[in-house]
Amino acid sequence: MKFATLPNGTRGSRDGRLAVVSRDLRRAAYADGIAATLQDAIERWDEVAPALQALYEAVNIGRDTFPFDPTQALAPLPRAWQWLDGSAYLSHGELMAKVFKIDNVQGTEPLMYQGVSDRFLAATEDVALPSEADGIDFEGEFGVITGAVPLGVTAEQALAHVRLVVQINDWSLRVLAPREMKTGFGWVQAKPPCSVAPVAVTPDELGDAWREGRVHRPLDVWFNGARFGAAEGGAMAFGFHELIAHAARTRDLCAGTIIGSGTVSNDSYRTVGSSCIAERRGIEILDEGEPKTPFMRYGDRVRMEVKLADGASVFGAIDQRVVPVVR
Repeated sequence: MKFATLPNGTRGSRDGRLAVVSRDLRRAAYADGIAATLQDAIERWDEVAPALQALYEAVNIGRDTFPFDPTQALAPLPRAWQWLDGSAYLSHGELMAKVFKIDNVQGTEPLMYQGVSDRFLAATEDVALPSEADGIDFEGEFGVITGAVPLGVTAEQALAHVRLVVQINDWSLRVLAPREMKTGFGWVQAKPPCSVAPVAVTPDELGDAWREGRVHRPLDVWFNGARFGAAEGGAMAFGFHELIAHAARTRDLCAGTIIGSGTVSNDSYRTVGSSCIAERRGIEILDEGEPKTPFMRYGDRVRMEVKLADGASVFGAIDQRVVPVVR
């Protein structure tokens, strides 16, 4: 199944209105009478999934639908109870450690931090940030939305709690990050809200590209219209089942928890490209002695999309411009 959240027309409402979207992302129908919002659906998944599946089948044959416009969609979860981001691609961490001549802290357990979750940006809205001097960067990654996960769940059990898969742009302010990392308290200013592609999908929509708790498809990234990267998503050192188990080691995870993979990266980054500017700059420092690619400036655009082997878009595209904050 595929889901989107559309504005519900009620002034001040932040959670939108749940819609079921066709497999080709062209048609949709509201899930009225089944679940009001995506959060509602996730919390009552076992109860509502059969009716949502029936609606999805109807949408795919064009019954009682309307044209789906992804530019009108909010983030699938416009706000969530919890956002936990991992760092599951070891090639990214290893490269950054080399560039900055620091110890690589990645080891036998995933890295993870808890970020801002009270707002997720829509896939095509402008991203207002306070200063170009902060080192504005995009980070393309995958994520999952879980149902309720019990404390102490094992990795073997964890995949049963994955409800949906999403595509994320985890915005980062690179100049601010080192200072916050040194405090030992984690990121606040360096991590503004993330953006999420218009459509969230059940894992079966990925077919054989979903296996071992990973999305085995490249994440295509364009920066100001130029191809920037196409790193393969399946290269995670820790699958999403392992990330979920790590997060739930000492606490329950509420239904609607979003867990990210971290920046998609491959060992062959010089060939396949990168999913963030920091990695590209790191390669330039190693190869040429200094970075050549600037961080984002106001007016710059980034586009990210994942397609199946037949060329079909999975989540729709993230396509955003960075703009100054209007004070």
